[in-house]
Amino acid sequence: MQETEIKALLAGQRKYFRSKRTLPVDFRIKALIRLQKCIKSHEREICAALKQDLGKSATESYMCEVGLALTELGYMLKHVKKFAAKRHVATSFANFAASSFVKASPYGTVLIVSPWNYPFLLTIDPLIDAIAAGNTVVLKPSAYSPATSEVIRKIVSQCFPKEYVACVLGGRSENACLFAQKFDMIFFTGSQSVGKEVLKQAADHLTPVTLELGGKSPCIVDETANLKLAARRIVWGKFLNCGQTCVAPDYFYVQESVREKFVELVKKEIVKQFGSDPLHNESYGKIINQKHFARVSGLIDQSKVVHGGKVDATSLKIEPTVMDHVIWEDKIMQEEIFGPILPILSFHDITEVIKTISEKEKPLALYIFSTDKEAVRNIMDSISFGGGCINDVVVHLASTEMGFGGVGESGMGEYHGKAGFEAFSHKKSILDKKNWIDIPFRNQPYSNLAAKLFHTMLR
Repeated sequence: MQETEIKALLAGQRKYFRSKRTLPVDFRIKALIRLQKCIKSHEREICAALKQDLGKSATESYMCEVGLALTELGYMLKHVKKFAAKRHVATSFANFAASSFVKASPYGTVLIVSPWNYPFLLTIDPLIDAIAAGNTVVLKPSAYSPATSEVIRKIVSQCFPKEYVACVLGGRSENACLFAQKFDMIFFTGSQSVGKEVLKQAADHLTPVTLELGGKSPCIVDETANLKLAARRIVWGKFLNCGQTCVAPDYFYVQESVREKFVELVKKEIVKQFGSDPLHNESYGKIINQKHFARVSGLIDQSKVVHGGKVDATSLKIEPTVMDHVIWEDKIMQEEIFGPILPILSFHDITEVIKTISEKEKPLALYIFSTDKEAVRNIMDSISFGGGCINDVVVHLASTEMGFGGVGESGMGEYHGKAGFEAFSHKKSILDKKNWIDIPFRNQPYSNLAAKLFHTMLR
């Protein structure tokens, strides 16, 4: 799409928003119902596109993308009236007689830029929240997942006029053009490097931004953990979507006393879940493209591989791979892996783990497998991170009752459920003063008695 077309699209959306059509809650509900029906009718097409782009099985596509999007839709349809209603709050006696309330107001025309690793879910989820909040929306799905992006464009065009919700396809030039425009809010999911550019561009217009980024998310396994259960859950979460999950555990700190046992359990669990030849397992995904395949493959140090390590450049598949005796100086520890490689570091004392992780960039997620409540409390209190799990991985992001987002280098702002509605809303604080009485002590000329009285009334 050319710059002139993008500018015309934005002008049309601003005009549509100013018409106040998106403000009635019933209008938003009808829009969400249309989207819900359309997603259900295109479920097979969505799963086929995800298979083409990322090699995902139909089960994984529904479990991790379509199903979660429908869950968010159902939750928002149930709660949007409550979220949009004004909320009365207490009024100080100094403002007698008056009532005070807070009302959520849509930002206006918002931009949602989504990534390629969960291309359907991470486009549709924020779209649901933005529609529920009463905005008009421009969607920009990733060029790296073209089949899914095309299905999204098809669904959006069937559900909504472009003045309300529009989908812009394309690559870097379209991204650059969109970021240069003035939006009322930008929601971006992607890498830290691009997130920094989004923030710089948004600063020119003082546009509020939500950034959902990533980073190296640690997973800690201590000697009190249920090792067999930990191995099962870790193997599922680490190799889900071929490791291309922003909240996947990136590296593993395992207590030295149980390290060897844990490694053996992980190896057995990989065979159990993916078979003895994962490269030919139809349910096991692939790396998104050749560029990322080359990058992830280059992180494997064969001298430290204790399981897996094989790659297939033709199918863009990399075996679930375990690397042991990893240290921070290794290449794999210098960047977010975003692939199916599980590096293991060891520790003796949990305090050294807390110190090391706290000195690194703040991660999007943190996971701890332990039955030592004091150790868990110490880690949760001492380390700053976006969100996480105790004795599990990844699944915290599936809850509509909890906001999801990063902190520091892993992002800013959160969404999902009520947090998602609030992410696309501005809260207007309003005091409604009555006309039947006016207390004059606040007016000039001031007196000491009036000042003391006013101070007392504000308490």
